[in-house]
Amino acid sequence: MGEASILVVEDNEDLCTAVAYNLEKKGYDVETAFSGEDALEKANRKILDLVLLDINLPGIDGIRVLSKLKEHDPDLLVIMITAYGDLTHAISAMQTGAYDYLTKPFELEELRLKVEKALETQRLRREVNQFRRQQLDDPIMGIYGNSPKIQAVKKLIGLLAQTPRTSVLIQGESGTGKELVANAIHHSSNRRNKPLVKINCSAIPDNLIESELFGHEKGAFTDAKILKKGIFELANGGTLFLDEVSSLKLNLQPKLLRILETQTLRRVGGMVDIPVDVRIVTATNKNLEESVKDGEFREDLYYRLKVMVIDVPPLRERQEDILPLAKLFLDRNNREFNKEIKGISPEAEKVLLYYLWPGNVRELKNVIERASILCQGDWLEPEHLPLELQTESESTHVEAESEYSADFSLNEMEKRHILHVLKQNKNNKSRTARILGISRSTLREKLRQYGLVTETGED
Repeated sequence: MGEASILVVEDNEDLCTAVAYNLEKKGYDVETAFSGEDALEKANRKILDLVLLDINLPGIDGIRVLSKLKEHDPDLLVIMITAYGDLTHAISAMQTGAYDYLTKPFELEELRLKVEKALETQRLRREVNQFRRQQLDDPIMGIYGNSPKIQAVKKLIGLLAQTPRTSVLIQGESGTGKELVANAIHHSSNRRNKPLVKINCSAIPDNLIESELFGHEKGAFTDAKILKKGIFELANGGTLFLDEVSSLKLNLQPKLLRILETQTLRRVGGMVDIPVDVRIVTATNKNLEESVKDGEFREDLYYRLKVMVIDVPPLRERQEDILPLAKLFLDRNNREFNKEIKGISPEAEKVLLYYLWPGNVRELKNVIERASILCQGDWLEPEHLPLELQTESESTHVEAESEYSADFSLNEMEKRHILHVLKQNKNNKSRTARILGISRSTLREKLRQYGLVTETGED
């Protein structure tokens, strides 16, 4: 924890000195003050982590000192010291902003525990505040990873931050972090001080979604007892994140298109157009282009939403990010579960690297949380990981080793690699082409060239 700085304020000099002496033995940097005036002077010229403050002081009493300390540093934690049976002042102090109180006479062990708890609270508060400040300075920092594909995503977010209202379509598999991207787009833009409203289009019943999106006038339908603003109005001036936009019903899609084109909306049952200033960010784990072909999504709306497209890569395509992410989650779990796991063993690292992560970053986070709970030693080992993870990881490793050989020709290697990527992506040709860095038509031609069309079939 380092040398935490503590000020002990107590007019009983013997008690004050004894408390300071015992805290110094624990490694704390301790100063003493025998009056409220002295305490305020020392607080003004030194950064403090904690103050132990007697309520009954000569001159300025403890409650007034507490009030002035909190004015000077609202985040400063103060433990009040009060005489036995005089809890009225202690309650008043808690209402004024004291963190806790001690009743005299107290045991040194009780003092130690309260001080340790307060300092740990202070440390966590400062850590959270620092993280929040960093996020405000660089909201994109919440998207972890240094792989080229993630760096490309961050670069796009930075470019979008400079645009006032450009619509964004975020595409990616479930668990890749599409909501994090939406957060970063909002908080890095000049809309950061306005609302960020989120809604999952698939989570709202069909009979309620129109009212939720656009609001309704009083009496618009049987249960419309009062006027209700929809989420577009609530997000005015800010950003609206529509998750799983592919599930939006066809009859509502023209209304969304109209808002995008006119920046106005009309509530259910309303007769007046209401202007709104909203950036629309949508996300989907489905192929919207395929939904358009199937007649499930309007083509004009699709092109209006995809002014800018951000493809969030699955974890299997950013392998170099797997271990840094795992260690980040482990560090968080250590703090949350009060553990001191040193790291991930080389054997467990191999399991993590060879697994294909169908649930992406969300699955990795959950796996490391489970392993952190099970681990009772210094290192996460393979046995702390789910059995299916170990089994699939081993088979993928063996399969990968057997599929490639120095004896193969370049054409044979290409053929085997295409088959391998197809298999890993469950025969999804659009995704396979994207991973291989070629167009879907080029992939189709190569499948014909290698006589793989009948073997792999068509999407």
